[in-house]
Amino acid sequence: MSEPRTYRKDTSAAPRGYSSWEAAGLLWLAEAEEDGGASIAELRDVDTTHIDLVQYAPAPATNLAADEFGAALAATHAAGAPAFGAPPARWSSHGFIGPGESPMPMPVEPTQTWGAFFAEQRIRHLLRAGRAKGLWEEEGELFEQVAARLESGEFDDGRPPARIHGDLWAGNVLWTSSGAVLIDPAAHGGHPETDLAMLLLFTAPHIARIIAAYDEAAPLADGWQERVGLHQLFPVMVHAVIFGGGYVRQSVEMARKYA
Repeated sequence: MSEPRTYRKDTSAAPRGYSSWEAAGLLWLAEAEEDGGASIAELRDVDTTHIDLVQYAPAPATNLAADEFGAALAATHAAGAPAFGAPPARWSSHGFIGPGESPMPMPVEPTQTWGAFFAEQRIRHLLRAGRAKGLWEEEGELFEQVAARLESGEFDDGRPPARIHGDLWAGNVLWTSSGAVLIDPAAHGGHPETDLAMLLLFTAPHIARIIAAYDEAAPLADGWQERVGLHQLFPVMVHAVIFGGGYVRQSVEMARKYA
């Protein structure tokens, strides 16, 4: 049987450490595969200038593949993490999120509660990054109010930290003949609703079936639909800082719902 082909992701334009961060996330998420977790792109090699992965042949997303992916993602989350905000194993610095050529540094510091983690290391961190670029000059208090509600524990539900992909938009799910394969993680200990909200933000194929299968495998907490926008505020703020444009207005509108 011939060796599978290799896909080389060029990371030469990324900040130092980016490729190692991504590799650590891939390996950490892949640990859950033995227990039914989602399939993770197989790492072949990593260097400061590239990441080599097995190259997968694309195939249409099917209902069955979506069902299997939803259940598998629940198993990945169930593999857990040492704390909210905890980085992947083999990693001890800050993380990154965003396009490979210009990713944003993101904190990954273990925190006692999800709300405190999301408030400080996601909402406030991005608010500071955005204001340094002249964004949200008049709306800063709005985002601070969201962070204060998070920090108060209002959105904490007592669930333990999940092992999440962290950047699970539709483009980071490869559909192959053997099902979904995940790439480009920003993995950390987080809330499982964050990954699901990302899949909903840019509407992954068969999203309703993915969510239903996930919910059957690991029942979602009451009111999760009302919190989708709260989790989506993070990636929309990332897009606002990196790309500007309509994402700035969208982030303000989303923040207003949770302020």
